[in-house]
Amino acid sequence: MNKTININLANTFFHIDEDAYNKLQRYLEAIRRSLANSQGKDEIIADIEARIAELFSEKMQHERQVITFKEVDEVISTMGQPEDYLVDEEIFDDAPKQKTYTQATKSKKLYRDIDDKYISGVSSGLGHYLGIDAVWVRLLWILLAFASGGTFIFVYLLFWILVPEAATTAQKLSMKGQPVNISNIEKKIKESFDDVAERVKKVDYDKVKSNSKSFFDSLGEIILLLLKVFGKFIGIILLIIASTVLLSLFISLFTAGTIDILDTGHGWQNYVNIATDIPIWVMSILLFFAIGVPFFFLFYLGLKILVTNLKSIGNVAKFSLLGLWILSIIGLIVLGIKTATDRAYNGYTSEKNELYTTPADTLTIIMNKDEYYDNVFYGNDLEVVVDENDNKKIYSEKIHFNLKKSTDSIPYLKIDKRAKGNSYEDAKQNARAIEYNYSSTQNLLKFDNYLLTDIENKFKDQQIDIDIYIPANQVIYLDETTKYNLGYRTENDKGYYRTNMVNHYWKMGEDSVLKCLDCEDENDPDSEDNTNTNENDPEETNRINIGENGIDINVKNEEGNEFKMKIDEDGVKIKTK
Repeated sequence: MNKTININLANTFFHIDEDAYNKLQRYLEAIRRSLANSQGKDEIIADIEARIAELFSEKMQHERQVITFKEVDEVISTMGQPEDYLVDEEIFDDAPKQKTYTQATKSKKLYRDIDDKYISGVSSGLGHYLGIDAVWVRLLWILLAFASGGTFIFVYLLFWILVPEAATTAQKLSMKGQPVNISNIEKKIKESFDDVAERVKKVDYDKVKSNSKSFFDSLGEIILLLLKVFGKFIGIILLIIASTVLLSLFISLFTAGTIDILDTGHGWQNYVNIATDIPIWVMSILLFFAIGVPFFFLFYLGLKILVTNLKSIGNVAKFSLLGLWILSIIGLIVLGIKTATDRAYNGYTSEKNELYTTPADTLTIIMNKDEYYDNVFYGNDLEVVVDENDNKKIYSEKIHFNLKKSTDSIPYLKIDKRAKGNSYEDAKQNARAIEYNYSSTQNLLKFDNYLLTDIENKFKDQQIDIDIYIPANQVIYLDETTKYNLGYRTENDKGYYRTNMVNHYWKMGEDSVLKCLDCEDENDPDSEDNTNTNENDPEETNRINIGENGIDINVKNEEGNEFKMKIDEDGVKIKTK
């Protein structure tokens, strides 16, 4: 039966066997003797005891477990022996006859390095754990934070909360993967004392003693400190902006390289493909270097501000990037000039066709829904479609028509095809290449709501303008499909905007102004909004008036159903409710 002792080792309680306790005590006494003349003796002993307590805790499976002779031997083997261990044979009769340092390589543990931190030491601790410089970890945090929309900021906060800081010497050694033994603990603490001593040597004691530092000197130091802090902040801002732009450029470059393969038929890439002769991948590379090189130097400048001893990238790299930037700018300028000259002149062709309708008929105008309707975005000025013969065509919905009074009794229409080019002849040729169709019957006029041209013709702002000339007193009905194609040069007596003119009957006036036949007249005293009749008075509601202005009938039953009819010189107007 062995006697057990309760001990407090580095503020941690253990149950230890008496023989194991005696050996541990002799071991610590030997360490104290070996450090008798060492600077920072107490700190070294405290850290050694903390490390021993940590090792004991790792070996315990439950709180009431007793530390035995075996666990003490294992701890001594891990920690190593003090300098005078070999000559103290009377104390350590059972000790090995040579200095032993096991566990030469210690696995790293993740801690926050508070000695090298900007905010919390997370990045510096990860740098030690991963074996890379902390500045790259900080840059990675910044990139991930912006690429994830701020999500990694919360990940950083979790690291800050969950990862402990390396407060003791043993923890600092474990953080760097160094064996936590007597030798390294002593070395680490002595290095700390040397750093403090070096700082103390640099203090100007004469100034401190004389207290002669002026107010302006102190103010200057404060301003200098603020400028340094502001400079660091500017460096962080430069890094954030530059890294965001560079990351976006990389993504755009690789995305642009797959556009021709995907061939979706929508968006800006089609404009680049059919508006210029240069391949889209060449355009992407030019834009990448023209924008990316300046932001790369901004990124490098931000690093220089934050890292004082950052190595230069070298003159060869600097001048190479500068040359690529100049060539990219020249290429974009040349491309811009060529694109502008390709659209410097306007040209058009015109054709005039008679319509087979009479004033007695109501002419209905419809925009024909095309076969490509489900494959394009409505209202787009530019699309690429494939016709029934598998030929690629440029598709545009730039079609507008206007209603005007004909100079005689014959209705007709004039279709203008317009385009641009690098000369008048080239512009007219591009206009002639436009494909456009319509159909006309006695009382129906159908226009295609799109135009086509071969993709080889490139996009040169092709469009169709149609003028429909209608005789006076001709009645026209504008279908709902004409809502976005009716032009601004069509006048009406109601002052309606063009999108509000649809679904109404109009009559062409002598003054080339359309007169609405079924619109609510705001100035008509007999209209629904301006009538003075009492709807609760059956004698006023149920009436038939015959006068100089025509016939006015208003009938309403008990269920609230109402019938109105007015006959005058403008025709017959009927309303039901």
